[in-house]
Amino acid sequence: MRPVELKKDIYWVGAVDFDIRNFHHYSRAPEGSTYNCYLVRDEKTVLFDTVDAHSYGEMVKHISEIVEPEKIDYIVCNHLEPDHSGALPRIVKLCRPEKIFCSVMGQKSMTNLYDTTGWPIEVVKDGTRLSIGSRNITFLETRMLHWPDSMVSYLEEDKVLISNDAFGQNIASSFRFADECDRGQLLASMKRYYYNIVLPYSPQVLKTLKRVQDLGIAIDVIAPDHGLIFRTPEDVQFVLDWYRTFAEQKPKLRAVIAYESMWNGTAKMAEAVADGLDAEGVPYALVNLQQQHCSDVMAELADSSALVLGSATRNNMPMVNMMACIAHVKGLRPQNLVGAAFGTYGWSGEAPKIMADALVEMKADVVGEPLKCYFNPNADDLAKCRALGVEVARALKEKCGASA
Repeated sequence: MRPVELKKDIYWVGAVDFDIRNFHHYSRAPEGSTYNCYLVRDEKTVLFDTVDAHSYGEMVKHISEIVEPEKIDYIVCNHLEPDHSGALPRIVKLCRPEKIFCSVMGQKSMTNLYDTTGWPIEVVKDGTRLSIGSRNITFLETRMLHWPDSMVSYLEEDKVLISNDAFGQNIASSFRFADECDRGQLLASMKRYYYNIVLPYSPQVLKTLKRVQDLGIAIDVIAPDHGLIFRTPEDVQFVLDWYRTFAEQKPKLRAVIAYESMWNGTAKMAEAVADGLDAEGVPYALVNLQQQHCSDVMAELADSSALVLGSATRNNMPMVNMMACIAHVKGLRPQNLVGAAFGTYGWSGEAPKIMADALVEMKADVVGEPLKCYFNPNADDLAKCRALGVEVARALKEKCGASA
């Protein structure tokens, strides 16, 4: 793989990881990922971000095809999470830059992650402008999008926004640009990434989008630190529009049934709930947590506003994968949900109530009583499950209708 020129003298010099599937140890990346960093050649040569530690060699190889790494004058760290800064100590040692730019909180992260003794760190504030020759860079803080240290770099003359984790996706590909990729694949990856990583910071997303609009910043290229780069007017508008849609979290007429079964009884209940939804014309997704990951639940919630949880009771609690799912979803704070809970039991049957209580804590509109049945559901139990599905569907229709 070779470096790729975005605009004259602006290059992608990152790394592609075709093998990664466990992203940050809490989300799945079914299509791998990339660690994007960018090199700009001007009177000063600037490297924007780096890569994770094990991709250092690939980054240096790409840089070396453009310029000797030792000739890098400045390094900009938009974000210090280790997948963007793991290679930083080695590249600093190699090129001995004149300056390393970061935000106020970026300096705190940097000095706690690495031994920065002797590093020429320069803190930039929101709106700081830096000339590198024929180009000017404006740094804009984007705190909590999605770390306290986050900022973006805007190359004014080229109208290029280097956006760190914002607008990213997990796609490993020989292609670098969004217009080279299937649009459906791109959107699905954007949804999975946003809903598993950025979702809790949706208020900050909306503020940032408004700020960009108010400042009148013209953007030709959006270059994130993961995934594909947006370089056409249509693609730039595409990702901005979808980020607004993601952040607004308006109700959507679709349901997710996430369940974990021990001896197949809860699975039968899940299918009966699905029948009730289907009878009301509400689409749904079934997510079997014995086979799928909790991040798959969030990916499905990108298109859904009902979350129905089902689990057998084990040791007076929901099963382990369901507990992990609840913790994952709760931390991501999805909005405008309708919820319900069900499950089988052999001894005591606490799981449905625990799941219903968790949904209440998520501020979901919980419908029906937590539904439980002893061991395998009989015909009456399955009828109650179908009725629960109907109740969820009607509540969801009402929520979607009220928001129209």
